[in-house]
Amino acid sequence: MQHSSIHWFRKGLRLHDNPALLAAAADCHRLHPLFILDPSSGRAGANAQRFLLDTLRDLDGSLREMGSRLFVVRGCPEEVFPNLFHAWGTTRLTFEVDTEPPARQRDAAVAELAARHGVEVIQEVSHTLYDTKRVLALNNGKAPLTYKHLQSLLASLGPPEKPAPALTWEHLRGCHTPCQVSHDADYGVPTLEELGQDPTAVGPNLYPGGETAALTRLDTLMERRAWVCSFKKPKTEPNSLSPSTTVLSPYLKFGCLSVRTFWWRLDELYQGLLWREFFYTAGASIPNFNQMVGNPVCLQVDWDKNPQHLHAWREGQTGYPFIDAIMTQLRTEGWIHHLARHAVACFLTRGDLWVSWEEGLKVFEELLLDADWSLNAGNWLWLSGSAFFHRYFHVYSPVAFGKKTDRDGVYIRKYLPVLKDFPAKYIYEPWKAPRAVQERAGCLVGTHYPQPIVEHEVASKRNLGRMKAARARKGTKQEPQASSSMAESQRKKPKIEQR
Repeated sequence: MQHSSIHWFRKGLRLHDNPALLAAAADCHRLHPLFILDPSSGRAGANAQRFLLDTLRDLDGSLREMGSRLFVVRGCPEEVFPNLFHAWGTTRLTFEVDTEPPARQRDAAVAELAARHGVEVIQEVSHTLYDTKRVLALNNGKAPLTYKHLQSLLASLGPPEKPAPALTWEHLRGCHTPCQVSHDADYGVPTLEELGQDPTAVGPNLYPGGETAALTRLDTLMERRAWVCSFKKPKTEPNSLSPSTTVLSPYLKFGCLSVRTFWWRLDELYQGLLWREFFYTAGASIPNFNQMVGNPVCLQVDWDKNPQHLHAWREGQTGYPFIDAIMTQLRTEGWIHHLARHAVACFLTRGDLWVSWEEGLKVFEELLLDADWSLNAGNWLWLSGSAFFHRYFHVYSPVAFGKKTDRDGVYIRKYLPVLKDFPAKYIYEPWKAPRAVQERAGCLVGTHYPQPIVEHEVASKRNLGRMKAARARKGTKQEPQASSSMAESQRKKPKIEQR
């Protein structure tokens, strides 16, 4: 039987390792590669939307080289599909499995619509290394709550599947994509302005989106064999002016790069990919994973409601240059080093401001290029001390931590130019500079740059007591280690640690 197929691109925005796309092309006489811009999905900011539009243009260009095109449609999928099924005479719909709860609800509704219209639905797993359903089934339907436990479960499954072949001309032989002269007007990739974003408000496009850029970046990294083999994330620098990690996370988030392709080419770094799998598996099965209330693994904490502190943190106005420089880089470029994420997350929550991790999650969801739902929630749960991680006395110092890798404050001078003329002695603590030094630097603290909104030593000690109290209410005296590797680096005496 010859099918009229729609392949619905969602997170798998690529032609390589896309088994659902290959299923759409099989026995197909008419193919519509589709992307739906759903206005109700997420809080993506301008940088992330620009990355997505780059990706869609790249995908359309790759399809065009094969005689096909990408169809971009706006609207809610449940409302869009009935019209497309009718207009395009669709008999088959294919898409990649999405593990996240809101997406699962949407996909179930779309599958039900397709059934009512007599359309076959094919879903394929390719956004995660393993089928999360299989992993959960091995653990009696429950998410493994330690990394070591996940490792033991995955060991019984063996290595991830090899990537599927990339779509080629051969797959599309005899398969026609009906494109009209008005295709760009009717189904073209929109501009940032058309999405309601001001293109002048976004930062430099340091990480252009798309499969082409993703594979080029991966190839470039693989050429640095010595760097890959000696790579240790804890020894990279959160305030390096050029990224000291791969910056492949945005490409994995949008599916420009297949995680299975990454695994098989970078198996030396498999631990990092398994952390991704750990949080995907947890997010797929733990109710209300992205919030505190109703989340069975989350510590219930009486966080402060302080809009002023939240605003200062978000806008890089806390008075702590290391924190403010990180948040400025995030806002302008859409990416920050993983240790920089640790520092600002700890500062917002249990370290200094005692503001709920849910507020930080929302900001990261808007501003990060790679804000995966599961990974974003899992990391905020971790860094706030709410789940998985119980060494809550480990606090990132907003002064000392950055100095370890950038004593001269080059990173701060780039992202906070108002402080660029401060001597290195005061660049992390400008409020301690004598008035004459501030005047020579052209920046008076309290006028041109804010005073610290909290006193770190006081706030962190107070919050340590509050965290102890919250844990005592839960009755958590001893919890399993989150991972053996983390355990080795965190075996310290149980008092507050400043890093």
